[in-house]
Amino acid sequence: MEREGRATGAAGGELVTIGEFARLSRLSAKALRRYDELGLLRPALVDPVNGYRYYAPAQAEGARLVAWLRARRDLAMYLVDHLSAEGRTMSRMPGNAENAEKPENPGSTGSAGVSGGSGAVALAIRGAALTDIGVVRTANQDAAFAGPHLLAVADGFGEGGAEASAAAIEALKPSTWGRRDGVLSSVDLLNALQDTADSAAGAVRDAVAPCETPDGSGTTLTAMLWTGSRLGLVHIGDSRAYLLRGGELFRITHDHSLVQSMLDDGSLSPEEAASQPGPALLLKALVGEARPAAAAVACRPDVRVQEVLAGDRYLLCSDGLSAVVDAADLRAAVVAADDPEEAVRRLVGLAREAGAPDNVACAVADVVVEE
Repeated sequence: MEREGRATGAAGGELVTIGEFARLSRLSAKALRRYDELGLLRPALVDPVNGYRYYAPAQAEGARLVAWLRARRDLAMYLVDHLSAEGRTMSRMPGNAENAEKPENPGSTGSAGVSGGSGAVALAIRGAALTDIGVVRTANQDAAFAGPHLLAVADGFGEGGAEASAAAIEALKPSTWGRRDGVLSSVDLLNALQDTADSAAGAVRDAVAPCETPDGSGTTLTAMLWTGSRLGLVHIGDSRAYLLRGGELFRITHDHSLVQSMLDDGSLSPEEAASQPGPALLLKALVGEARPAAAAVACRPDVRVQEVLAGDRYLLCSDGLSAVVDAADLRAAVVAADDPEEAVRRLVGLAREAGAPDNVACAVADVVVEE
């Protein structure tokens, strides 16, 4: 691990350690070392004796751009794997349930329906959403929604936080991209999903524009849009999405927060992270005022297509729930509930029992065989 300290570049400018540069660029030290190994982002200086890497602060914007390009490359690789799997599935004997491909993990490509002698059975989502002001706050800036085509939570912050969270979700409601799932390829679905995410970002900017400091107001957003056979995920910030499958609860989103970044690069242990005081420092969120092009690209929401199985149950929640209720209790509440309505009531109740220092938002949906 590179030692903390500073160095001076050839031109006399002050350089920073990889740990400090990771904080400046909002990337993990592990990612920066990998970019160096691949020749994508070289440090400004490598100590010839101990091998420590040092960076110029001006490299931070370029680092974020490399991360964005790498993410798009990973997306392309996902599409190759996804389309290859589709091809393998199409080549199998129709109507044979035992030959249907199953995912190796909840985020991988898998069967989108229930196969039988008469073909695939149509699926639908049935959900419920609930927000709560909590015990400490005097206003509720969280928003949540559950409908036949959309499941979403948003955690607003700043002067216009309530307006931002409401605007982000409202922008997703009119979306019709999912209803064309039968004729859209995976690439087209992802492009449409990114357009939808951009619409939400624009709606937030408009909503907080009247604020005195628009860039100080914004929202997280975690949403799933139903296509009729797949779920499109839009995620930015530290609200979360979980999948209950086979009795196990899997977290399927990655927090865009400083604490998560420090966990990723090993500078913070899980025990230390759990004891961090005060509100989370977000590295990405939907905020007011357009930023410089590279920064705006780096702060675009994550998008992906999630394959589903009948019987899946999804939980989306703000950190007002996940930060005060541990994963074991979340799982127990989600498993025990007979339906999404009961699940959201149980979850909000757990948050309040834990002191509910923040607003709480949660949405739960089941993937069911359509009647």
